Amino acid sequence: MTVTDWGIVTTAKAPADHVLAFVAHHLGLGAAHVWVHLDDADDPVAAALGGIAGVTAVRCDAAYWQAVQGRRPQRHQYRQALNAQRVYAQTGLDWLLHIDVDEFLLADRPVAELLGTAAPGRPIVRVEPWDALHDPGAPDDIYRGRYFRRPLRRAEDPGLLDDLHGPFAGLLPRGLLGHSAGKCFFRTGIPGLEPSIHSARLGGKRLNAGPIEPGLALLHFHAEDPERWLARLPFRVEQGAYRTLPEVQAFFREAAPPVLSDFYLRTQVATPDALSRLSALGMLREERLDLRAKVAALRHGRAWLPPVRG
Repeated sequence: MTVTDWGIVTTAKAPADHVLAFVAHHLGLGAAHVWVHLDDADDPVAAALGGIAGVTAVRCDAAYWQAVQGRRPQRHQYRQALNAQRVYAQTGLDWLLHIDVDEFLLADRPVAELLGTAAPGRPIVRVEPWDALHDPGAPDDIYRGRYFRRPLRRAEDPGLLDDLHGPFAGLLPRGLLGHSAGKCFFRTGIPGLEPSIHSARLGGKRLNAGPIEPGLALLHFHAEDPERWLARLPFRVEQGAYRTLPEVQAFFREAAPPVLSDFYLRTQVATPDALSRLSALGMLREERLDLRAKVAALRHGRAWLPPVRG
């Protein structure tokens, strides 16, 4: 088994504590390097990131985009992909993971060891997403979700969650409001490979991302905070995650506030009924990330150790 090194690339436009939590968590997980591209070139978090070993903060200003593309792409998805491709072409690490700042990798064993077991020449290792549920009783943290649900897998009955989601089941055929495709580690050094958001192209042709990798999970804080979700909803409908989902897009454009509230309750909240049903289906996990503690440790230049829990 070969032990390999790995890094993370992201494009961020988020509160400073969210960005620092992302960095602290993944450095603690063993990432050799984290590249944070600041979509707002004047983002003040750049100063905090600049003093952290193993982190490169990139201000995506006009000069940066002139050098990369000739101009700044209008759509953020293109900016994300180009940032990932730039780092992929330059890094000397063995693997590169492209994720967002509201996504947190977890592994059952050291990530480097797990990647070292990938078949030689395998270009992509896919990580399954787990959406955070809104949990009003969760302990205070930078992100407060502690319950996460995975998507329905291809071989599973699409009707399993009909009773749970009721009239909104048709809007979530895989059970998640966030993406169900997952994200990918990309093996570096493959000529012609171009990372994208959920997969990659090789020689101009889209690669099949392949099966999910056992032992890895991607915790996604897509809608666990109802206020933040509602604030971002117009952007996601017109330019973001929902723009390629016509039924979801139409629903959110037309839904009155009481309907949105009902939708959120039935699909995004960790009610006792939802937790019971998801647990019975093997689709639920509970995690505690201790993000405030990780950020505090990062700021003091020391390693974070998990508390001993009874």
